[in-house]
Amino acid sequence: MAVAAIVTMLSACSAAPSTPTVPSLPQASGGPSADASRGTDANPNGTTGDATAARRTALHNAAECIRQHGAPRYQDPVLTANGQVYTDARTLQDSIEESALDDLEAACGELIRAARFAPDDQAPAPPKVVQAGVKVAECMRANGLPNVKDPTADSPFTPGHGFGHSPDELPGGKDDAFMRAGDACKDLINELNRLSSLGNLGDA
Repeated sequence: MAVAAIVTMLSACSAAPSTPTVPSLPQASGGPSADASRGTDANPNGTTGDATAARRTALHNAAECIRQHGAPRYQDPVLTANGQVYTDARTLQDSIEESALDDLEAACGELIRAARFAPDDQAPAPPKVVQAGVKVAECMRANGLPNVKDPTADSPFTPGHGFGHSPDELPGGKDDAFMRAGDACKDLINELNRLSSLGNLGDA
């Protein structure tokens, strides 16, 4: 089913969390969009059980099609040992315009559904990433941002960029207080970004 909407996905870039828009691409189940409940058919990336070589090949084939149709730097999704999937959502966000979604669906929709994943979503964050995110949140609260909440496994995140923050957590946006907290917590943020990278998520 073609999906021509844009969904909002919280993400963070280095020391500067933001709320970019991400094109909503074909869902493996044809179900709700990527911000629906994790671990259900609405987010096939969070389901477990199929980590076979055949599925890995199917994920590669779908990614190759995406690369050929608008996102040449899109990386192959990471398939964990228990069958969860992590994707290169930031590259997709930066590459695909809403006007190109129909063409991408026509070219790659069947391959995406065969691989049973959502190209613009993630499986739940693994414990090591959540723990690193909690350390960042604690540091940011201690450095002038008291509303920042601890992330959980269900908190949206972007591989290589950690967790995002809601407007309630950052009422001043990227103001001076935010910049000072980011500078004070730089090492913890860098470690979170490292642990949440696609390469490290493969060990989740």
